[in-house]
Amino acid sequence: MALISKKKLIYPISAGLRKYLIKYGREVDIPIHYHELLRYSNSIALYDSKDQDTLWETVFYDQSDREEIHLNVKKIYALLKAGGDMSVMNHLYIDRIDLCIYGNTQPFRVRIVNRINDNFDYFYIKNADASRVYGLELEDLLSPNRISYLVHKNTLIEEHIAGIPGDKFMRQFEADPNLNPIRLAKEFVKFNERCFVRLLGDMHSSNFVVDVTPDFEETHYRIRAIDFDQQSYEGKKSIYLPQYFKENNGLIKLGMEYITPESMRQYQREERALIATRLKSSHKEIEDILHTMEKDRIAPAENVNSLKQELAKHYKNQKFLDCKNMGEILRTSLEQVL
Repeated sequence: MALISKKKLIYPISAGLRKYLIKYGREVDIPIHYHELLRYSNSIALYDSKDQDTLWETVFYDQSDREEIHLNVKKIYALLKAGGDMSVMNHLYIDRIDLCIYGNTQPFRVRIVNRINDNFDYFYIKNADASRVYGLELEDLLSPNRISYLVHKNTLIEEHIAGIPGDKFMRQFEADPNLNPIRLAKEFVKFNERCFVRLLGDMHSSNFVVDVTPDFEETHYRIRAIDFDQQSYEGKKSIYLPQYFKENNGLIKLGMEYITPESMRQYQREERALIATRLKSSHKEIEDILHTMEKDRIAPAENVNSLKQELAKHYKNQKFLDCKNMGEILRTSLEQVL
C-alpha cells in the first residue's frame, strides 16, 4: 500500500524555471493575484446536490472590492481561454468563487457563466509551487492530454479538467449497464504506466478524473490526473504507482478479473511506445524542462537518495545511483522507454 507520511514542502519557482515559462509563453502578466483573493469578508460551506459537505467554501467580498475582483478574474479567464481576447467577456459573469480549505495550497475555484445560455466553466487560481508547475508542463508534453495553465510571479492559473472524480466514479460504475470493464481496466494499466514513467505521485482516486466517451459501438475511458503537487517529490517507488493505493481498489480488482498478465505487459509496452513518440516529437521542450529541473531543488535529499535506489533495483540499472537530483532521476526514467 502506498502511504505519504509527511506533508509536502512547497518550493518556489526558481529563476531557471521562470526563464523556461517565459520562453514557452506560460508566464503572462495577470491583473489579479492569489493573495488579493484572500481579502474576502465572509464565507459559507459549499454543499453538493446530496447535501454533503464538499470541503470547499464560497467566499464573499465587500461591495467596494467585488466589482473590481470579478472584472479582473474575468480578464484572467480571457487570457487562459482566448489568448487575452477581452471580447469573450461580454456575456460572462462570475457566479461564484470557492476556496478549498483542505488542500496543500488552498486554491480558489472560479465558476464563470455565460448569461446567454447559462453554460458554465471553472478555472483555478493557486499559489504557485514549482512541483506543480513541472507536473503540469510534463502532463502537457508527455501525456495524451493537452492542458492550459499560466503563471505570473507567485500565482498559478489552471484550467478545469473535466471528468467524473475517480472516487465518485468507482462508487457508481458497478451499477452502470454500459460499463466496458476490459476497456476501463486497460486504461488504468496505461494510466499506471504513464504515472510511473514520468514520476507523478499520489494518484489515488481523489486526484484523478475519468473522462467517459460513448462511441457508436463501445464506451471509451480516459483517466486524467488533476493534481500535480507530487511531481518527482516522494522517495518511495510505490507512490508513483496508482496500483498501490487502496482508494483505487475498484479499478485494481477490475484489472485482476479481466486483464491477463500477457495483456497487461502488452498495454504497458503500448503506453511506453506512445511516451517515446512524444519524447521525440517534443524533444526540444523536453530537453529544456529536464535541463531546468536538473538545476532545481524540488525534493528533500533523502527522497532523492531513496527513490534512485529503489528505481535502480526496479530497472536493474545502476545509472540511477549516479543521479544527484529529481531532474536527473526523471531523465533516467524517461530513457527507459527509448
